[in-house]
Amino acid sequence: MMVLGTLQRLVAAVGAATLGLCAGAGRLAIFAAGSVSHVFRPPFYFGEFGRQLLRIGYFSLPVVGLTALFTGAALALQIYAGGARFNAETVVPSIVAIGITRELGPVLGGLMVAGRVSASVAAEIATMRVTEQIDALTTLSTNPQKYLVAPRLLAATLALPALVAVGDAIGILGGFLVGVGRLNFNEGAYMKNTLDFLEVGDVTSGLVKAAVFGFIIALMGCYHGYFSGRGAQGVGRATTNAVVSASIMILAANYMLTDIFFGN
Repeated sequence: MMVLGTLQRLVAAVGAATLGLCAGAGRLAIFAAGSVSHVFRPPFYFGEFGRQLLRIGYFSLPVVGLTALFTGAALALQIYAGGARFNAETVVPSIVAIGITRELGPVLGGLMVAGRVSASVAAEIATMRVTEQIDALTTLSTNPQKYLVAPRLLAATLALPALVAVGDAIGILGGFLVGVGRLNFNEGAYMKNTLDFLEVGDVTSGLVKAAVFGFIIALMGCYHGYFSGRGAQGVGRATTNAVVSASIMILAANYMLTDIFFGN
């Protein structure tokens, strides 16, 4: 009898978790669809969009640039050390460029921006929810999703590819500085190998990934902030959930996009 009761509780717990997951996924899908539809329907809040573009894009440039610089430098050292085992040190420029543009640039840039932007957006909107400012917007006949969510989604989707493009250039520069200054590569030969092996598809695939990651970052921040609980604990929980969910979804989306671009 005890075994049967334990089994029933276990099944009930699994069922409740599954139903909760499905309900959360459905609510997120409805929220995302509604927010995207508001991006293309008037009225358009260009001032809010401009502020978010500056906040998400320009102010994230230092952290993305530093991350890319040190990643490119460390990648050059690692590839040189590994290639030396097979007398393949000359692959350093091409592998650094391909690795940065295809994977490390968009993924690390997305994760760094997720930590900075998702948390900030979630905390801001959650605080507005707690202080009833979102209810006030509704009272004033202003759609909260159109005013708060749509500008952030559009700004992040457009800003992140630009950030990643700059980060790619800085990451390749970091590899170049280490290759020439530390590993004794010839400057001209390093640049020639980089340009010869780097293709347009390597860069564009990373920029497409960045646009998807930007959408995910803004969506998770807005979603968790919009549906946050009450009080300081609700704001803190929304901030944590936004960063964690955005990071996990970025890694999952990266795998799926990589399979689409390079799976064959």
